[in-house]
Amino acid sequence: MTSAIPDAVLAAVGAMLQGALMLAAAPLLKTVIKKMKARLQNRQGPPLLQGYYDLSKLLRKEPVRSEVASWIYSAGPPVYFAAVLAATTLVPVVFAAAPLEAAGGILLLVGTLALGRFALATAALDTGSPFGGMGASRDMTIAALAEPALMLGLFASALAAGSMNLGVLVRTLAHEGLTLHPADILAFAGLFIIVIAETGRIPVDNPATHLELTMIHEAMVLEYAGPDLALVEWASAVKELLYLTLLVDLFMPAGIATSVAPSAVVVGMLAWIAKVFVLAIAVTVVESTNAKLRLFRVPELVSISLGLAFLALAIRFL
Repeated sequence: MTSAIPDAVLAAVGAMLQGALMLAAAPLLKTVIKKMKARLQNRQGPPLLQGYYDLSKLLRKEPVRSEVASWIYSAGPPVYFAAVLAATTLVPVVFAAAPLEAAGGILLLVGTLALGRFALATAALDTGSPFGGMGASRDMTIAALAEPALMLGLFASALAAGSMNLGVLVRTLAHEGLTLHPADILAFAGLFIIVIAETGRIPVDNPATHLELTMIHEAMVLEYAGPDLALVEWASAVKELLYLTLLVDLFMPAGIATSVAPSAVVVGMLAWIAKVFVLAIAVTVVESTNAKLRLFRVPELVSISLGLAFLALAIRFL
């Protein structure tokens, strides 16, 4: 019992530090992508701290809630925020270990993110707003294909490591190094499409629009204001950073810290920042070189990721 107490304390401290790191870095990532998109369009773009300014402004405002909404509407943003924050403790970031990796692996990660999606979708339906219902319906339609594709892509990597625990998986991949196995290439392509779909990026969704014919995520949060909207926007930014970190862990494990030595920690932090930045560039290029798809074409794109993930999983058995 005495040896279990320090381990539990270390896990709790690690979870808090990693969660704080993701919370602090997520608004910056969102602004960096906006800045790069603007530069590709010969515009100046927002200042790098704009994400923090927006969150600070929203947190200072008074919340505005519909009179006909129930507790489901009020609970939506906190549950969504808590689910995304809990998911960050299951994914290795700087170290080749997740703070709460012993609590569960791939299935718990996907289930935790699905819980946050469910909370936000039911909250959007609670007010009876046509926009909320429309956005929730569209989001759940995409999720019906995106979540199986996400699980299959993660399973393909889990088979290579022989474990569904993300910490064990990343440590195994870091030890073996980068491989160009066909299954890894297919799984990366499928999961990258999922990242685009789950984070509401073009060509799936346009985070900068409020046109009723095209918006998905924005339609779900139109009723929110003030701190409620801040929680949703903050959680969405953390979710995007989480997905990019997951891609880094599975397909670019080089540089991740395998010890608590100061030099290894510094290298791990710099490597994580550099690799996430590279993926952010890829997301920016995809957004800037593609047009928004029609809504009925979006399931076709997500189905491609499902097919790629299935092929990656099948190749692992060959």
